[in-house]
Amino acid sequence: MAGRPPGPVLMGRLALLHTSPVHIPVFDALRDEDHPALELRHFVSEELLERARAEGPEAVADGVRAMLDRAVADGAAAVLCTCSTIGAVAEAARPGVPVLRVDRPMAAAAVAAGPRVVVLATVESTLGPTVALVEEEAARAGSPTAVRTLLAADAWDHFEAGDMDAYAHAVASAADSVTDADAIVLAQASMTPAQHLTTTAVPVLSSPRPGLAAGAAAVGMVGAAGGA
Repeated sequence: MAGRPPGPVLMGRLALLHTSPVHIPVFDALRDEDHPALELRHFVSEELLERARAEGPEAVADGVRAMLDRAVADGAAAVLCTCSTIGAVAEAARPGVPVLRVDRPMAAAAVAAGPRVVVLATVESTLGPTVALVEEEAARAGSPTAVRTLLAADAWDHFEAGDMDAYAHAVASAADSVTDADAIVLAQASMTPAQHLTTTAVPVLSSPRPGLAAGAAAVGMVGAAGGA
């Protein structure tokens, strides 16, 4: 006798640490498309990015830890940091649950694409942490990788003005100038819409979808292990 079809697999709660509220609808939409049983809770602190840009990511370590502790107290089984500038600081905090960088799966995919990787950012403070991440993934894979950077500083003015369409087109224009690479990494989650506007033949990689998938997997593994 056939049983009932299985329902959705329930997962634990995934907290997302953002430095801009613009990311909330993006990740909610991805959750609805790819992980409908996943419960998300969003924590936003724009001040963390502002200070990290001015003083360096390590200057906000205490603030990041405080946000992570809030997420854990709220019941998070894992935390996904969506800001590339503070991602390494978040990973190092160890609040008692897994903390993932949204851009790590993207960095691994860039390394797998070939030895020439361009890191494209609109905020200079993001370049160093993202380059270090790509190099870390290259070392892990044992793949010689040459990483170079490209800063689309003019695009950030559009972001701060709230003109996300102009922002995306400015990022896409910068990506289109790259021809001699195996992969272009969009270093900030906010840059993702440009992925669909570029005309370059070089693969353009973004972080939200693979990053959220990694977060969902972490929550599922924690739940299966009884919260360990």
